[in-house]
Amino acid sequence: MASTGVVSFMTSDSLKYHFLYERISYLNETMLKKGANINDLRKVCSLSDNKSKKYFSYLTIASGPIIFSSFILIFILLLFPYIDGMMKTVFGIKCMLPNNYLVWEATRPLTDCSICTNLSSAIILPNLTREEFKNYAYSYQPIIVKGAAYNWPARKTFNYYFFKELFDKIEGAHESVEEECQFLKFKTDFTSLRDVFNMPSERVKNKKGYDSWYIGWSNCHPEVLKEMRLHYSKPHFLPLNAEHSHVDFIFMGYQQGAFMHLDYITRLMWQAQLRGHKTWRLNPPPECEATCKSFSFEVHPGDILLLDTRQWYHDTHIRDGEFSITVSSEYG
Repeated sequence: MASTGVVSFMTSDSLKYHFLYERISYLNETMLKKGANINDLRKVCSLSDNKSKKYFSYLTIASGPIIFSSFILIFILLLFPYIDGMMKTVFGIKCMLPNNYLVWEATRPLTDCSICTNLSSAIILPNLTREEFKNYAYSYQPIIVKGAAYNWPARKTFNYYFFKELFDKIEGAHESVEEECQFLKFKTDFTSLRDVFNMPSERVKNKKGYDSWYIGWSNCHPEVLKEMRLHYSKPHFLPLNAEHSHVDFIFMGYQQGAFMHLDYITRLMWQAQLRGHKTWRLNPPPECEATCKSFSFEVHPGDILLLDTRQWYHDTHIRDGEFSITVSSEYG
């Protein structure tokens, strides 16, 4: 789902220093704009060199919005040796490059902050027609279309066991995820979709004493997609001339969902909430934090969310005790 060609433009060392230099320069500039001075910055940097001091004593020289920027600057300085080692390891293993968020983050273009200025919530729309939706179709603002997936059969048929049986019966289904598609383990101990479908039934149901879980994966096996798409359709309100991805994602599980991240994809995203209630928290990219706000919203069963996950950092959380399952894809 992401281009890996970026590495050809830089050596591992130059990319590593580009990543650190760009981020530290931006943080310095942000702190100066928010009231810090050169002496403040020197004090922050000196804390990273003096390990006998308590690192959080930087609070005495920073207040308000400066605190977060100061913390990040210290964090980068303290972890430089580890970042250095991590990036050396990553660049030494070719197969890791497609999933290397450090590479993507270091080389992503800066965001035009005008797209998020004055935004503080998602647009909430009723279930509407394609004609009514056309002015919203390619908006950068998050949009929730209420009840747009309410009558999809997938709301009743999709669950853990549906996908376990589907992948068990279609030859090559597991291999397609491992070799062609993408498995997202998030915070779990699973290493593959096979592991997910072999967990104890008590863990499937999130019983007490078992680790909670939340995972996702992309589906690109034609037979798997054909079977899945019998239970849902492309959102009916999207433009007729919109391009659609040939890969659909499933996300399912409990509690803490995805960690804060950007998606390195080529189009806008739609996601249908089939079961459970999911809260999305959005943060603007670092270069826009002075002009754009963070905010959150909840998506209910039957709703469809449209979001530019290439521009908004996002994480998700599911209501306590609820099982969430969504189907997601791209359009543009």
